[in-house]
Amino acid sequence: MEAEISVITINYNGLEDTCALIESIPFNDGVEVIVVDNASRNDEASMIVQRYPQVCVVRSNHNLGFAGGNNLGIQSAHGRYLFFINNDTVLIGTDAEKRAAMNQLVARLESDSKIGLVCPKIRFYWGDQPIQYAGYTPLTPITLRNRSIGFNEEDRGQYDVAQPTPYAHGAAMMVKREVVEKAGMMPECFFLYYEELDWSMMIRRAGYQLWYDPCCTVFHKESQSTGQNSPLRTYYIARNRLLFAQRNIESPQKYLSYCYLIVLVGMRDVLKYWLKGERKQASAIFRGIRDFLKHSYK
Repeated sequence: MEAEISVITINYNGLEDTCALIESIPFNDGVEVIVVDNASRNDEASMIVQRYPQVCVVRSNHNLGFAGGNNLGIQSAHGRYLFFINNDTVLIGTDAEKRAAMNQLVARLESDSKIGLVCPKIRFYWGDQPIQYAGYTPLTPITLRNRSIGFNEEDRGQYDVAQPTPYAHGAAMMVKREVVEKAGMMPECFFLYYEELDWSMMIRRAGYQLWYDPCCTVFHKESQSTGQNSPLRTYYIARNRLLFAQRNIESPQKYLSYCYLIVLVGMRDVLKYWLKGERKQASAIFRGIRDFLKHSYK
């Protein structure tokens, strides 16, 4: 039977997290699981195949980043619905409950031809499992600031109504295959961070709506691969927020955004880290801005 839902996740030196996710997925004839191993140091792809022969494992010899890895997964997927989910997340509940929740995401996509992508509620895995995402507010065009609705709040059911959202959350998002064919695959120029926001814009420009639907909840361990305060994360955020502005904001606001992000935010943060003695963080911001100004991105 051809899979209706293709669950796609990326593994990068995260074997145990990936295995925990796989074990939380309710397998049946309508669900296939695809793991893209993004050039992990050890041969974790073979380990996953040995543990879970029912899983399709795709090994990349190079780290393709978040978008590149997911795009590689799309090429192996057979489902009408593609469920992208971080390897450091888990689904909680009985298999029947989890199947029902995933089917409800599909039902949301099918409820209107204009709906192209839907995100579940995302809660942090740790502590009292507060909310991480219940939709986003719009980005302001110059500062590129917005907020995740419900962030760090106790889940009391206050965000249990489905509604449109301007942006998807990369930790968990389900999309119709036809949307990928029309809007294009994820933009690989970002490599890490901001690509799901850019992809959201691509999907919206293709004429589709994005929705948040709390019928399904995913629990997220958050930044197990890169670390919350790593220079790698700092570098890509500094570079990619400028790249996002370049690709999605019209002039003259685009240039005002550059000035804000480079002069006010970037230089402020470089000085802040330098004074705190966190030289690697300061250098990461400087390199991120330099590389954006130096290179041409599509």
